[in-house]
Amino acid sequence: MANVNIKFNNKEFLLSCEDGQEEHLEELSIHLNEKFNKLKSSLGNIGENKLLLITCITTLDEYFETKKKIEKKINELHNLTEKFKELKSLVYEYKENKDNEINNLNEEQKKLKNLLEKSNLEYEKVIEKAADEIENFLKKVNLENPLQ
Repeated sequence: MANVNIKFNNKEFLLSCEDGQEEHLEELSIHLNEKFNKLKSSLGNIGENKLLLITCITTLDEYFETKKKIEKKINELHNLTEKFKELKSLVYEYKENKDNEINNLNEEQKKLKNLLEKSNLEYEKVIEKAADEIENFLKKVNLENPLQ
């Protein structure tokens, strides 16, 4: 345990604290002494005990207001976390739907490509057949009506 000599209301006090907490204890005592002196200046000479009580009450009021604000922020963070989880879920669902759409479009593209290739082959066969028939027709015409 460490000992710290602090000054409060123009009086010296020796207080004990955990090792390493000396500076923090001094900061707290300075803050409390400043609050006490401000109240003493604004309220006048109402007695040390009453002034100490008012100092404690105002300090506790600040503490509880700060605690309420922290709890409110914790709740806001919790709500934001929940909304973020919902948003994340929606993003993953959206991505999955888009992936499915892409896969379906790729399948449709493959089907159309195959159909186009098949149609192209059939078209080439029709063209070849038509060319063969024209050639046969021309041969037949040339045999029946030779050029003189």
